[in-house]
Amino acid sequence: MLVALNLRAFLTSSSPLLEPIRLATGIGFHAVALLTVLPMFAMGATSLFGAAVDQRIGARGGVALGLAAIALACASRYVAGGAAALLWSAALAGAGVGLVQALMPGVVKQAYPARIGVMTGLYSAAIMGGGGLGAMASPWVAHAFGGAQPDWHAGLSIWSLLAVFALLYWLNMRRLEFTTDAPRQGLSWLRCFASRRAWLLAACFGLINGGYTSLVAWLPHFYAQQGWTAQQGGSVLALMTAAQVVSALAMPAIARSRGRDLRPWLVLTLAAQLAGFCALTFDAPVPAVAIAIVLGFGLGGAFSLCMVLALDHLPDPAQAGALAGFMQGVGFMIAALAPFVTGWVREHTGGFTLAWAYLAAVVVALLPLVLRFDPRRYAAATAGLFDARGPQAGAPPIATLEGAATRKV
Repeated sequence: MLVALNLRAFLTSSSPLLEPIRLATGIGFHAVALLTVLPMFAMGATSLFGAAVDQRIGARGGVALGLAAIALACASRYVAGGAAALLWSAALAGAGVGLVQALMPGVVKQAYPARIGVMTGLYSAAIMGGGGLGAMASPWVAHAFGGAQPDWHAGLSIWSLLAVFALLYWLNMRRLEFTTDAPRQGLSWLRCFASRRAWLLAACFGLINGGYTSLVAWLPHFYAQQGWTAQQGGSVLALMTAAQVVSALAMPAIARSRGRDLRPWLVLTLAAQLAGFCALTFDAPVPAVAIAIVLGFGLGGAFSLCMVLALDHLPDPAQAGALAGFMQGVGFMIAALAPFVTGWVREHTGGFTLAWAYLAAVVVALLPLVLRFDPRRYAAATAGLFDARGPQAGAPPIATLEGAATRKV
């Protein structure tokens, strides 16, 4: 959870400080969109190599490398003087996040085989919580250091301290045995390119996260157009993220208590997203607080349920982690396009009405896709995806791990 807090704070910290950043650097709306697009694309590209990194330096080393990249990227923002430096730091931080996100699902499944839903919910909630922390704290830090003229350098770079703390704690952790550090064969993400199920998971994950990335990039600016301050806009984004935290934590646990079929719960979260985007599109007389909570519930729940969904497809932790890495890798590259599209619409129309309508249409298209995830067909959908030799010789089989975890509980 401490590691996960670092995976979104750098991303949400820039949106509430958009105006002082634009005034200081002269960055345009297309380049502003790249502050979200580039890290999301880098997350996706790096996630695809998570299995290879796992086989070479293990999960402990891979996560540590990712945290070090995030810390360096955030620290560099303190001396960033222009758009190029900001974009470079965004891409580097995104690469670090992608590496962590590719490795962590396998660690969760290996360490908590009987409590995947609960632990994935905690992990997802911490990711969302870090995003809310970035949106709310960065404007406060900027004003604390700069007074009337917000010091956006301080507001963006403060997150390097959290990344360094998480890195030191991670490296000194001894309780968790990283059995996933053992070399494995046949786990290349290239195998997923031939799997229709892997592509379906990636498409759903990417389209769902496209709504999140668009809101992170533009929601505070949307309210700034209505006369709101940067702190107020950041607070709305933080409130949305708080709702994401609650939903990401609760939905997997609730869904798991009702069985393995996650489809009804995915539909529920998509319906919440649709209601929120429609309220923004039609300028419904609904308080911004209510819209933020509804959208946060839908986005947070859908994210964590997608993570559980990928891990459920395969019993072996390393194989499930590789599939989740492919889902995130391709998915985040799909999600990276959304803020660019919505930013282009904003620049050419002068408002966000059509942008919100586009995101609502994406949700409608997702509804029939998620209905295809019948748990009775998981095995058939992933048959032959990876080698069938199971865990490496000398490692306990998954059934044994599950039994031991159940006995311990």
